[in-house]
Amino acid sequence: MLNCYHLELIEAGCDEAGRGCLAGPVSAAAVILPKNFYLEGLDDSKKLTHEQRDKLRPIIEKEALAWAVAFVDHEEDIPHCCVVKGDGKYLNIAAASILAKTHRDEYMANLHQDYPHYNWKQNKGYPTIEHRNAVIATGLSPFHRKTFNVSDPQLTLSFQEEV
Repeated sequence: MLNCYHLELIEAGCDEAGRGCLAGPVSAAAVILPKNFYLEGLDDSKKLTHEQRDKLRPIIEKEALAWAVAFVDHEEDIPHCCVVKGDGKYLNIAAASILAKTHRDEYMANLHQDYPHYNWKQNKGYPTIEHRNAVIATGLSPFHRKTFNVSDPQLTLSFQEEV
């Protein structure tokens, strides 16, 4: 008979990057860290610089008990549930956040080689004014998400004089 009181929980932290981008896949990562794991500077990837994330990535990949990163393109819809602000509460989610972000950034930098006019090495597919202007000027790539409506990023206000 299995004694459940002697089992230790193994917990995987999961996070994504790129959900709000106009182009490229969503990157999802899962990380299982060793018990009592500590890594100086490990935090939510959004709070870290590009350089800090790139420094932490190989350490996380080496020290984690297990990790995986997958890309989901814009035509898939996978059911899920979220821990709100989990990447700031749990180290394994923070680690997954860093892996998801760095792997996705690397993916978009590679895509930039074939689509330099969108400047994905800089904006990573996020809807910057420069990126939206490039879409308006040259159209969509096969990697753009058709669920977003890209329009002129400059708003025009019309003022009428009162008589």
